[in-house]
Amino acid sequence: MSTLVWYVSYGSNMSRARLLSYLEGGTPVGGSRRNPGARDRTLPSRDAAVDLPGALYFAGESQQWGGGVAFYDHEAVDRGPTHARAYLVTVEQFADIAAQEMYREPGPGDPVEQVLLDGFADRHEVGPGRYETLVEVGRLDGHPMLVFTAPGGIDAVPHRPPAPAYADTLAAGLRESRGWDDERVAAYLRRVSGSGRPGR
Repeated sequence: MSTLVWYVSYGSNMSRARLLSYLEGGTPVGGSRRNPGARDRTLPSRDAAVDLPGALYFAGESQQWGGGVAFYDHEAVDRGPTHARAYLVTVEQFADIAAQEMYREPGPGDPVEQVLLDGFADRHEVGPGRYETLVEVGRLDGHPMLVFTAPGGIDAVPHRPPAPAYADTLAAGLRESRGWDDERVAAYLRRVSGSGRPGR
């Protein structure tokens, strides 16, 4: 496995400011929890808008935002695509982002980091947690593109729309990475969640 990977975000981390609260530490706008930050706080060297073949859905409840949490089902290709944003980060940073998504303190010996360093084929379940399933969704410029998601799929759990602040943050990421206007953002959010909230 390369020491650099593309962390592919399909939810609120498409917003660069929200992602930086995981790298640099802090509380995202509209959120309720402070993130400790990554061990390596270097900014991503690159980012790119990418389209994934599977489906985005919302389920459970976010401790950060309230409302549903974004998940990705790689196999639900008939209900996609999912519009996402990829950030080129180190394996350590990827593991630290995943740890904070699971409300753990980043640190050495993280199981996600070890899996990435050891290498895996296509999909690996590090644990039963909501973001402990790793899926390689392709390669870009020689580096693997990775998402983390839940072990089940789009039909495995009841769906729940995201909270307004979460939807706003996701919308900001779509505008930043794709240059979409509010109408196009709202149409996408309606498709994936029924909220239609364009953000501000």
